[in-house]
Amino acid sequence: MRPCGPRLAGGNSDGTMRIGITCYPTYGGSGAVATELGIGLAARGHEVHFISYAQPFRLAGFHERVYFHEVELERYPLFETSHYTLALAATIHDTAVRQGLDIVHVHYAIPHATSAWIAREMLDSAPPLVTTLHGTDVTLVGLHPSFRAITRFSIMRSQGITAVSRFLKEVTVRDFEVPEERLCVIPNFVDTELFRPRENAARRRVFAPGGEKIVMHVSNFRPVKRIRDVIDVFAGIRREMPCRLVMVGDGPDRPRAAQRAMERGVERDVVFLGKHASVEELLPCADLFLMTSESESFGLAALEAIACGVPVVGYRAGGLPEVITHGESGLLVPVGDVEEAATAGTCLLGSAELWRRFSEAGRRDAVERFAVARVLPDYEALYRTLV
Repeated sequence: MRPCGPRLAGGNSDGTMRIGITCYPTYGGSGAVATELGIGLAARGHEVHFISYAQPFRLAGFHERVYFHEVELERYPLFETSHYTLALAATIHDTAVRQGLDIVHVHYAIPHATSAWIAREMLDSAPPLVTTLHGTDVTLVGLHPSFRAITRFSIMRSQGITAVSRFLKEVTVRDFEVPEERLCVIPNFVDTELFRPRENAARRRVFAPGGEKIVMHVSNFRPVKRIRDVIDVFAGIRREMPCRLVMVGDGPDRPRAAQRAMERGVERDVVFLGKHASVEELLPCADLFLMTSESESFGLAALEAIACGVPVVGYRAGGLPEVITHGESGLLVPVGDVEEAATAGTCLLGSAELWRRFSEAGRRDAVERFAVARVLPDYEALYRTLV
């Protein structure tokens, strides 16, 4: 998981750098990780400039050495669609010139890497570009015939390329013919001080007034998350013991999930909370976390769960096995096997000793492998090889 190249001096005489970061500001793993990365870099003395069309949802409050530059979108009668890619390129260019950026780090290949490449072409002396691949930018959107060529072009024009899992690196090498040596794997990370086990009996009573076990799921409710499988797995656990399901997030498949809960007769035990910015307040209330994605580039929500001491039951897909150690921090089953997943969940919830062992192992794994202090220096080292 170490980045390519040796550790060298930074862009300034004191070793600090001025770093531009572009990400999607909305709810999602890539935006969360990019924001936490920027906050962490600023805490280590670097100057960080976020560049996006809105303030990232996790960039709350004041952070020293952190700045936000909003991409202005103008509407003209001549144009039927917005030109965000060009507007973003112009803002990256302007920020690089005015702030003297040492590095531009974009999260998601398109359109962010494309915009950053345009910005670099406009500059006489351009800062190096780092592109972090998070998942659907290469596994879904980037593979579309309309976007494959520009996705590969944008990736290859980046001076540094990272993927959040070995799985995603292999997919990128295979599907976009990116030389393996160009890609570094730097995993997602979690703030283990923010995401940690904590007792909150009052909040638990809100979700489970009868003292039932609490099962939780957090996602953007897209088809790849197989939300109806979450309901089916929960219904299987519910047959064996009293429990409640808390669904955090929103997206296109939420109505299907609600319908599925009615079909399975568990609608009274399912709570749809909608989007929630402070997931760290909710996860410690859970006894079990479900992740039924048919493909998961990493599984940040699962990492945040185990950091809170919550065991995970999920599908053995994509990069999730790199995060969840089967038989230690969670139990992984084949994609679509809701019965086996329900059995796994029932097993964990039915044994206090087993649950405690998994809870402690997950928390230990999060701290030892995925804490901010473990992963963030890898990004710093990569930047310094390029500056």
